[in-house]
Amino acid sequence: MEIGLVGLGKMGGNMRERLRRGGHTVVGYDRDPDLADVGSLEELVEALPSPRVVWVMVPAGGPTHDTITALGDLLGGGDLVVDGGNSRWTDDQAHAEQLGAKGIGFVDCGVSGGVWGLENGYALMYGGSPDDVAKVQPAFDTLKPESDFGSVHAGKVGAGHFSKMVHNGIEYAVMQSYAEGWELLEKVDMVENVTEVFRSWREGTVIRSWLLDLLVAALDEDPNLGSIRGYADDSGEGRWTVEAGIENAVATPAITAALYARFVSRQDDSPAMKAIAAMRNQFGGHATHTAPPPGGDVNPD
Repeated sequence: MEIGLVGLGKMGGNMRERLRRGGHTVVGYDRDPDLADVGSLEELVEALPSPRVVWVMVPAGGPTHDTITALGDLLGGGDLVVDGGNSRWTDDQAHAEQLGAKGIGFVDCGVSGGVWGLENGYALMYGGSPDDVAKVQPAFDTLKPESDFGSVHAGKVGAGHFSKMVHNGIEYAVMQSYAEGWELLEKVDMVENVTEVFRSWREGTVIRSWLLDLLVAALDEDPNLGSIRGYADDSGEGRWTVEAGIENAVATPAITAALYARFVSRQDDSPAMKAIAAMRNQFGGHATHTAPPPGGDVNPD
């Protein structure tokens, strides 16, 4: 298929490459001209045949809203916009209504896979009408992992991002458990090789996972995580998960505690948060906060 892709950063750029490897024609636009195939959204739309499909991969909130609004003025009836960023599901419903008034379809898609998605494929959770999903299904099939799993039509508009939100909330809690366990093992004087203990858990245990693999990789690079500041950001989706739990009277104590632990990390240099920051960097390329060099300023990234 022919598809437009707006936003060619760490994920968007790799998604463009994976789609092209799968035989699709991708016209990419980014504010960075060194990354873009065309110079503007107008040129992107003009380069696509009707019905046009444009996938948006820009930061959630204002940038996504502004891009979708601009596309709404450029696209026409029968065209389709896919929001593959980390938007809040309530924004999806507003965007679907906004575009629907002009006859333009809308699909929201939660995307997981980080910097590893190019080779491993991306887990996709999408919401929208069956007819709209069908227009972009060839792209979904190419982007997903090469197994029977990793892709789901979760429901109506908003269902994709709601599912991805809960996924990220679970991710918070799992990473927090690994991190606390790592800190405890490091604290006692009887365990002589903490990294090897974690490595041994990668096979034959019920807690084996890709996150565990990534933590081991981080420990191989920096056994005591001494180069990483114990400060972990939150993307916002953990907060949204907790809020959704409150709104629906569903208790989420583990996810809530993991979110609050990240808040605490911004006050103290927490050893456990070093492990959280290391795992986030391993799976998503998220920046770590480093200590300031002698006589220099701290790296704010």
